[in-house]
Amino acid sequence: MKVLDSKFAQDFIRLGDDGWQLRFHERNGGNLSYRIPDDRIAEVKEDLDLTREFQPIGTSVPALAGEFFMITGSGKYFSDIKRIPEETCCIIEVDEKGENYRVVWGLTAGGRPTSELPTHLMNHEVKKLASDGKMRVIYHCHPANIIAMTFVLPLTDKAFTRELWESMTECPVVFPAGVGVIPWMVCGGREIGVETAEKMKKYDVAVWAHHGIFCAGEDFDIAFGLAHTVEKSAEIYMKVRAVTPVKQQTITKENFIDLAEAFGFELNKDFFD
Repeated sequence: MKVLDSKFAQDFIRLGDDGWQLRFHERNGGNLSYRIPDDRIAEVKEDLDLTREFQPIGTSVPALAGEFFMITGSGKYFSDIKRIPEETCCIIEVDEKGENYRVVWGLTAGGRPTSELPTHLMNHEVKKLASDGKMRVIYHCHPANIIAMTFVLPLTDKAFTRELWESMTECPVVFPAGVGVIPWMVCGGREIGVETAEKMKKYDVAVWAHHGIFCAGEDFDIAFGLAHTVEKSAEIYMKVRAVTPVKQQTITKENFIDLAEAFGFELNKDFFD
C-alpha cells in the first residue's frame, strides 16, 4: 500500500486541513506528529526508503527506539497539507538508541521535519509511558484566543484551568486534569521540550505563553477535539473579559463536583480552592 492510501495518512491530512480551516495555523505555524503502530507501518513498508542515513534528534528518547512517526515539515504550510502532503509531511524512523532519526518518506521537495521535533518526541515518550502506549498524537497549533489569554492571566496552571473550566461546561469533562502553562521560552530547542514534557506528565494540554498550545490524544479526533475545546472556551473567556471585568455568575466548585459525579469522571481537586 502507498502511504497516502493508508487510513493513518488520510486522518493526518484531515486534521491538518481542519486546523487550517479554523485558522489555527498562520503561514508555517504549528506542527503535528503521529506515532504509527507497527501493523500500519507494515502495510506501507514497500513505500518507504530505509537506506537513508540517520542524523541527531537533539535529545534522547530511548522509549521510542525503533518507532516510526508521521510528522509535518519545518517551514511547511498547513494550508498545503491537503494539496501536496508528500511535500509538506514525512515519515521518520527513530534508531535503536532513540538518539537519531532518518526520513523514510515524504518531503519530496526537500527540507526536514519540524523544528519542534525534539519537543514532539520528548512528549511522545512521556505520553507513551503514561498511557501504556495508547497516546499516539501530538498537535501544536496557534489559536488566537488562548494566546490572548496569556497576556491577561497569571501564567499558572490553576489560573488557566479555572477560567477555562468556568467558561464552558464541556471543559471539565474534556480535560478533567486541567491544563499546564509554560512562560515564554525560545521554541524549537531541547529546553522547551523538557519543560513541556514535565507538564505533559500531569496534563494532556500545555499552553505556551504568547505562542500556542500542545495537545496529546490517543487518536486524531481526540487530540484535535481537545485543542478545539480549549480554544472555544478561551474565546468565550475573552469575550466576557471584553464586556465586563467582573463576572455576574459562573460555574461554582459545587457545580464542578456535581458534574463529575453525573458523568463519572475525576476532577483535579488541586484547582478547587
